[in-house]
Amino acid sequence: MLCWGYSSFGQPGIGSNLRVIIPEPQVYGFIRDRNVKEVACGGNHSIFLLEDGEVYTCGLNTKGQLGHESEGSKPEQIGALAGQHIVHVACGESHSVALSDQGQLFSWGAGGDGQLGLTTVEDAVTVPRLIKKLNQQTILQVSCGNWHCLALAADGQFFTWGQNSYGQLGLGKECPSQASPQRVKSLDGIPLAQVAAGGAHSFALSLSGAVFGWGKNSSGQLGLSDERDRESPCHVKLLRSQKVVYISCGEEHTAVLTKSGGVFTFGAGSCGQLGHDSMNDEVNPRRVLELMGSEVSQIACGRHHTLAFVPSSGMIYAFGCGTRGQLGTGHTCNVKCPSPVKGHWAAHNGQLSGKPDACKYHIVKHIFSGGDQTFVLCSKYENSLPADDFRTINETHYTCLINDETLDVWRQKLLEKNSSNSVNNVVQILSSAACWNGSFLEKKIDEHFKTSPKIPGIDLNSTRVLFEKLMNSQHSILLDQILKSFESFLIPQLSSSPPDVEAMRIYLILPEFPLFQDSKYYITLTLPLAMAILRLDTNPSKVLDNWWSQVCPRYFLRLVDLYKGAVVYLLSGRKTLLIPVLFSSYITAALRLLEKLHKKVRPSIMQDAVTLCSYPFIFDAQAKTKMLQTDAELQMQVAINGANLQNVFMLLTLEPLLVRSPFLVLHVRRSNLVGDALRELSIHSDIDLKKPLKVIFDGEEAVDAGGVTKEFFLLLLKELLNPIYGMFTYYPESNLLWFSDTCFVEHNWFHLIGIICGLAIYNFTVVDLHFPLALYKKLLNVKPCLEDLKELSPTEGRSLQQLLDYPGEDVEETFCLNFTICRESYGVTEQKNLIEDGDKILVQKDNKEEFVEAYVNYIFNLSIHEWYTAFSTGFLKVCGGKVLELFQPTELRAMIVGNNNYNWEELEESAVYKGDYTATHPTVRMFWETFHAFPLEKKKKFLLFLTGSDRIPIYGMSSLRIVIQSTASSEQYLPVAHTCYNLLDLPKYSSKEILSARLIQAIDHYEGFSLA
Repeated sequence: MLCWGYSSFGQPGIGSNLRVIIPEPQVYGFIRDRNVKEVACGGNHSIFLLEDGEVYTCGLNTKGQLGHESEGSKPEQIGALAGQHIVHVACGESHSVALSDQGQLFSWGAGGDGQLGLTTVEDAVTVPRLIKKLNQQTILQVSCGNWHCLALAADGQFFTWGQNSYGQLGLGKECPSQASPQRVKSLDGIPLAQVAAGGAHSFALSLSGAVFGWGKNSSGQLGLSDERDRESPCHVKLLRSQKVVYISCGEEHTAVLTKSGGVFTFGAGSCGQLGHDSMNDEVNPRRVLELMGSEVSQIACGRHHTLAFVPSSGMIYAFGCGTRGQLGTGHTCNVKCPSPVKGHWAAHNGQLSGKPDACKYHIVKHIFSGGDQTFVLCSKYENSLPADDFRTINETHYTCLINDETLDVWRQKLLEKNSSNSVNNVVQILSSAACWNGSFLEKKIDEHFKTSPKIPGIDLNSTRVLFEKLMNSQHSILLDQILKSFESFLIPQLSSSPPDVEAMRIYLILPEFPLFQDSKYYITLTLPLAMAILRLDTNPSKVLDNWWSQVCPRYFLRLVDLYKGAVVYLLSGRKTLLIPVLFSSYITAALRLLEKLHKKVRPSIMQDAVTLCSYPFIFDAQAKTKMLQTDAELQMQVAINGANLQNVFMLLTLEPLLVRSPFLVLHVRRSNLVGDALRELSIHSDIDLKKPLKVIFDGEEAVDAGGVTKEFFLLLLKELLNPIYGMFTYYPESNLLWFSDTCFVEHNWFHLIGIICGLAIYNFTVVDLHFPLALYKKLLNVKPCLEDLKELSPTEGRSLQQLLDYPGEDVEETFCLNFTICRESYGVTEQKNLIEDGDKILVQKDNKEEFVEAYVNYIFNLSIHEWYTAFSTGFLKVCGGKVLELFQPTELRAMIVGNNNYNWEELEESAVYKGDYTATHPTVRMFWETFHAFPLEKKKKFLLFLTGSDRIPIYGMSSLRIVIQSTASSEQYLPVAHTCYNLLDLPKYSSKEILSARLIQAIDHYEGFSLA
């Protein structure tokens, strides 16, 4: 062992006869035949921990900090700890702490600020005492500041005690000093890798490199971009992406080591201890540039100096205060840049063989520093050991992880039942969100270091594998403990405001536990988890949304199925739940979580009863259509009842001429269909529009049982949508219509089309509207986008996409565009401004997105505003209301114009036969064989021929219920379609060839009502 620095109180343990300042490394071996494991340095004393667990101390003993009665340069064993196997030691200014292999902490020395954690405040404690308040915990790490202590327990709980003048305990505002360990709840759930204390500041480091600092910040030693003290842990965001793996603190400065071997320093720099070639303080973490060419594996901070070890060369570099020889450079001056420590250093496995002076070289094992002293454990070339790597050496002291190895150990402990303490320890760890959050890190290419609001940093596959292993019968005892831990502790204690994204992984991990899928545990596990998720504050809730969007589809769908199953379970088993309030809160939680998964943000509806319609995402399009139709039937009934009631009143008052029809009756002539429809609808009130529709064609005696109404819709829409009127522009490339920029018809024509479309839905009639999805988006207040333009006008859409995708800087020269659009109207091309003075604004790289947005806005909003407003007013007059809001745009389109989910076998199975025909009649059999042999386009043309549309109702093929009836006509005649009734007159053909020829001829010569 080598040591150097200040020894006025004998603490380096070299001997009182030597000089006070030791400016360069000197060999010291106070116990030659035994190995030192660890050294800790306080203000004026040192502690030596041997490999066998014995503890020796030397130096000043004014407060009993040596733990024995001797004082001076010769290390003496602490007899009071002889019965313990100590594995770690730490020093404050004048107090000491030792950690045993059983996870127990002992403290002694100065206790005036409560830094001993013994509950009572004593000025000096000369013999090590057990810190009883931590007896129920297994402590893994301890670190001492000047007058305070930090301790990390196996279950991830973090404790602090001692002086709190600067907030260094992290317990919040105006909290006094603490004489007993206090849990720092603000870091709950974060899996911690290390805790580190400086003079009056503190740090905690997570497994994925998140750094949290608090306490004194007068020199910027917290790295938070200012010099304001902090009373609670604050995330050092500037270090988040640096993969920090180790932290060391001086009195007022901090050094951190990254996984790649980089060193960052910040805080007080007045002695050069930051290594930035200056004496300035740094409030932000800054890379030590002088060390960038080397990979550092160990760092250590003294009071005002810093050390870094480079394994490739075996060299130690020091910088900072050197007035007391603590840099080991042979001089007593301050150094601003990393300088080699004096001596013969060599790397482990270095090329020393054959050198005559090989025995002079030291091979570093571990560096320690504190106060104004430095110690280095070394080995000789002949039996050298590799240097410790601070980036990995502390893994056994991390927050306890749950994996195959620990599961086997715990299972054995639970089987032996030899100690209630061991069972408690297992339960504590299984109940700890921090332990679970740190157990399944995505280590491939260090992915977990990228943990952020968008990346969870965990490997859900390994989670699944571990849970599957737990389901084996051999782990049944452990499984019981996990269940109890989840039910009683972990889920109830989940915070609504997690301190960091790493604390949120638990929300992804828990649903992987197979018992969550078991209905027996819906009430105790599944639904309480939903409630915990819904309690999350806005920002963590958004993080979870982001993570859900990143996980594999299988995970997401399983989560949806889980809570759909919970809803079904609750609805089907309601009688077994005795407390209605609980039923309501449980089912609301499940539905609200499904809503969150559905990503459909709606204002929450505060009510006592559960209304399933408040959660539209649980219904498919067919269910929503049924709800709309039910709503329409109810409104129709109300309108009929209102009319009947008024009629009774009129009859009683002897005014029979004012009797009103319970139906909306339209009298129209085929020769003047549009004019008559406009006239008839204009004289009816809004209430009349809610009545069932009956259409009477002038001069025709047909009773309207639905067929006449369907024909009316088909004929009227064919007329109104005809591009020759100029109301709509036809896009041949997509076979779609859109409102024209300019037209000369009255607004009431658009209003009429809106009413007709609304009436078609209201009266359960599928109509063939060739509008893009953008129309249905606008009706539902969803903003159309570039994808909608690609559907309406594919060439225009692709051109705009090419503009957006163009990577070059020369957009202006390549595309030669300004903020205008060219539109043709009645053969004349006009240039329209997309924005004010658009013709003077060129499209460039920095405004191309704005141009595309303005272009799309012009097509779908600006240019058609007055026509669309008239249309939507008419549509919503008939079909508006809460039920319509349940629909997605695609669902609304499918309900109005049908869809193309063809199932031709279903069409045959649902067919009805009249006259001489049955399903087994030879002509019918020939018909279906011929039909099924048709290609898809021909089948669609048949649908158009028979029903007036080549799309099918939202309820599916079976809802068409086509009717095939025999006729007395000879086989020279073609089949005849009665479109309004889905009825086909089919002559009895003698052969399949004749039937096929006649049917194809009929289909091909059909003009129909549609634009296709």
